[in-house]
Order: sequence, then structure tokens, then C-alpha cells
Amino acid sequence: MFLLSLLITNIGSVASNVRKNQIFYIYSKKMFKGHCFPKAIILQAVYFKLRFSLSYRDVEELLSIRGVKVDHATIQRWVFKFTPLVEQQFRKRKKLVGKRWRLDETYIKVKGEWRYLYRAVDKEGNTVDFLLTKRRQRISAQKFLIKAIENNVNPELINIDKSGANKAAIKLYNRRNYSNIKIRQCKYLNNIVEQDHRMIKWRIMLGLGFKEFESAKRTISGIEVVRMIKKNQLVNPESSTYKSFISLAS
Repeated sequence: MFLLSLLITNIGSVASNVRKNQIFYIYSKKMFKGHCFPKAIILQAVYFKLRFSLSYRDVEELLSIRGVKVDHATIQRWVFKFTPLVEQQFRKRKKLVGKRWRLDETYIKVKGEWRYLYRAVDKEGNTVDFLLTKRRQRISAQKFLIKAIENNVNPELINIDKSGANKAAIKLYNRRNYSNIKIRQCKYLNNIVEQDHRMIKWRIMLGLGFKEFESAKRTISGIEVVRMIKKNQLVNPESSTYKSFISLAS
């Protein structure tokens, strides 16, 4: 009787996964429907923008060399529309990260104003999560912490710099969730996340920055996804970063 019950449960689980995959396939197909260009061209343009330090005009020129005439504004709309789709599928296939995190924030300029990109990596350098916010304060740090834990695992320890906001956010999380996340404040141990910041900021700086907050948020999420694929954080990856990226929207 127990084996029969277990078998029925497993069949139900498989059927549920199949239904979810079918729904995603239909949803993905609808998203690309009505565009003047095939899906392969759209995803290639989005990948160029997210993988390399290129402006939208640079991507336009690269595609024109390949015989594809498309305006840079159209490429920008593609990145805005399809990046959330790729990120959503990546999170379903993301490998588990370690339980000892390094948390820090860095500055990103959006429309001439400084915004704050919260990021965390584990001790191996794998990206835990990220969040672009308009302000640097306890509420922002708390929002990021909740997002990171919900999308990953409950950490044993978080290393931070001397930021009072980050420390207060972790303490508040512990109190509200009856958790026991240890806090360590050691600056040199955060070198690993600060080095990781530089790769993201360098990509953004050479890409000529951002004019809108939502555009910045979506583009950064795409850049982070590509970087995580390169770090081998995708379950069952393809033979190259590009093919793995394409598989997330297939």
C-alpha cells in the first residue's frame, strides 16, 4: 500500500512537471510570436548585449555585419522584454550555493543618480543573489536578504563590512524568523564579492550606463544570469555559455 501511494505521488509529480514545461513552452512561443525577426536572431542580439560590454548601437552594427538590419531601439526593447523570461528559467535550474555568504553593495549610476546594487556570493565565489535598489538603507538590505534566502538556502553565516544597515537587517531577520544567522564583520573576507562587483560595473560602464531604473534592473539581471552561467551555476549546462543561454528560452 505504501509503495502504491509512493508511486502515485511520483507519477503526480512527474505529470505536474510536464504540465509546467508545456505551459512554459506555450508562454515562450507566444512571447516571440508577432516579431518581424526569428527567435534565434532575437536571442542572439539579447545575448550580445548581456555577455559583452557593448552599447545597443554596437550590437546593431554587429548584426548588420551578419546581414541583419535591425534598429538599436528594437534591440533595447528585446532585452527589456525577454531578459525576465531567461532569468525566471535560470532560477529553476540554478545550482545550490554554499551556506557561508559574503554580502556587500556597490554603486550604479542610473539617469545621473547613484543607485545601489546589493549582491552576495558564497565563499567559493558563486553568486547567491542580487537586487538593485534606489536607496542604501536597512529596509533595502532587508529586502535583499529576504529575496536571497527565499531563492536559495538559509545561510549559516554572512560576512559583511562595517555597514550598520546590513548588520541591522540580518539581526531583524533573525528576530522575526527565529533564525540564527551568524554575523561576521571582516573587510578582507569581502574581497571576493568586491572583485565580483568590478566585473559587473566594468560591463555596465563600457555599455554606456542606464537612463531608466527598470531598464537598469532588467539589464543587470541578464548580465548576472550570463555571469552565473559562466561560473557553471546552471544545472545540466550546454556545451557553451551561448547555447546554455539559448536553452533557457527554448
